[in-house]
Amino acid sequence: MILVLGATGNVGSEVVAGLRAREVDFSAAVRDIEADPRRLPPGTATRAFDFLDRSTHASAFAGVRSVFLVRPPALAKVERDLRPALEAAKLAGVEHVVFLSLQGVEHNRFVPHHALERVLVELGFAYTFLRPSFFMQNLSTTHQAEIRDRDEIFVPAGEGRTSFVDVRDLAEVAVDCLCDAKHRGKAYELTGLEAPTYAEVAALLSAALGRTIRYANPSLPAFILRRHRTEHQPLGFVMVMAALYTVCRLGKAGRVTHELAQLLGRPPRSLAEFIADNRAAWERVRQPG
Repeated sequence: MILVLGATGNVGSEVVAGLRAREVDFSAAVRDIEADPRRLPPGTATRAFDFLDRSTHASAFAGVRSVFLVRPPALAKVERDLRPALEAAKLAGVEHVVFLSLQGVEHNRFVPHHALERVLVELGFAYTFLRPSFFMQNLSTTHQAEIRDRDEIFVPAGEGRTSFVDVRDLAEVAVDCLCDAKHRGKAYELTGLEAPTYAEVAALLSAALGRTIRYANPSLPAFILRRHRTEHQPLGFVMVMAALYTVCRLGKAGRVTHELAQLLGRPPRSLAEFIADNRAAWERVRQPG
């Protein structure tokens, strides 16, 4: 049996859809057993689970053999907040963990994903590390409001190029990794086939939306100030974002690989395709009258 953590998130929800399509035995882990199931397809089996509530760990992992693991953005202290749950998973008999990690994580000790990969190895899980580049869906979720309401992309990425991946393609690979043992012990660097600058991303959005979207290119302090003090996002989350965009600014996020295309057996979705599919996310709501 498979347990999907982060089942209501961008990637997790797509993994749930893929497992349902394959008619695989799985459950979705949810923090709020009353509210969260409403965000899942009807009939999806659920189990209560919270990384910070140890009383949920044993029952959540009972009978589970494979886990799809997503690090909650608010939890950056791996040893304190995440390791206890993984130890409980190992004790319950979980054999395989497919972890949604990060491109270049093996060279970046400043992000929690690095420590989490190390813990999974230390605990002796059969693992599959998915190391994707930046999600295209960040544009339609994290950065949706600034694009829709302020006609800007506000990230401190400088002029660096950034490789992007569509979450739908990533989830397709994750489902295969959960279902096929040939992926155990592997680490995949998953990107699309292009690496634009954010100025070029803004140009693609401008063309699709019929209005000018500006790449603001703020300084790192300005980005942190707006995200934390003005928009009241948790400082730990903002600092992880800042670290990732610093990698972009330094020109180290533009690497493109062909691993995703090989695993899919087809070309990954392009950024232009993603924008065309999601135009409604950035269109302004017209007020009556």
